[in-house]
Amino acid sequence: MTQVDFYILKESAPEARPQFICRLTEKAYKQGHQVYINTESAPQLRLLDDLLWTFRAGSFLPHAVYAGAPDAEQPILLGHALEPDGPVDVLVNLDREVPAWFSRFNRVAELVGADEDSRAAARERYRFYQDRGYTLNTHKL
Repeated sequence: MTQVDFYILKESAPEARPQFICRLTEKAYKQGHQVYINTESAPQLRLLDDLLWTFRAGSFLPHAVYAGAPDAEQPILLGHALEPDGPVDVLVNLDREVPAWFSRFNRVAELVGADEDSRAAARERYRFYQDRGYTLNTHKL
């Protein structure tokens, strides 16, 4: 069964969430996972695409924007409103909704921003998973 982890950010600075996404993705990548980042919007996808190259001095996270065709060469894919093909085992969900295809992943990471709007949407996603019997882990950062 899919493991679902909620990461609750205390920091409200605009760069806090994208920076944490990059650190979480880097950790999963270094552990040998294939990661799919499901963005909330096309601008967010572009921001993360750029940031994954530069978020930290000396960082290198090989990734590609997923456009509907599998890219087996890249261990990290970014997409918006598309279900990925291929062997991806970690989903970082940045969308306000739970994707219909979330259960094909071994792990789902849900990020919760510091603002009330983000927290309200996260509570809805939490209830969604809970109502379906998934074990939920919460990490307050």
